[in-house]
Amino acid sequence: MGCQLNSRDIRHEPERERSPGEIYLTDERWRLIASQLPGKKGDPGRHARDNRLFVEAVLWISRNHASWRSLPADFGKWYTAYTRFRRWTLEGRWPAVFNALAADGRCEFYYENGEIRYGERQSRPAEQRPGSVADGVV
Repeated sequence: MGCQLNSRDIRHEPERERSPGEIYLTDERWRLIASQLPGKKGDPGRHARDNRLFVEAVLWISRNHASWRSLPADFGKWYTAYTRFRRWTLEGRWPAVFNALAADGRCEFYYENGEIRYGERQSRPAEQRPGSVADGVV
């Protein structure tokens, strides 16, 4: 019988060559947000493992408009990722993460109205867009 690897083995291997579309958080982007995440050295409590992989999983879900159950196994267990995502949402962590990520002018992700969004951000707030309730159009 051959040796079988599970997702845990894959997640913790040294950095490997990846296709450009597979990983969104380049080292440069990671440096922008790493200080915004819990579990850093000096933070109280348990140190977070695989924050980068977890954030990458959240970005994958958003980019693919996918359900948590369809999260590829390379990102870990879908329910664990979802639970952590929900906890960070309730703690209000995402706005700071995406504000920091916005420093990369090419970032396609943003946080708006309590949601992580992927794509081109609207240039004007909703209350100023033509056809919005603020313009008197119902």
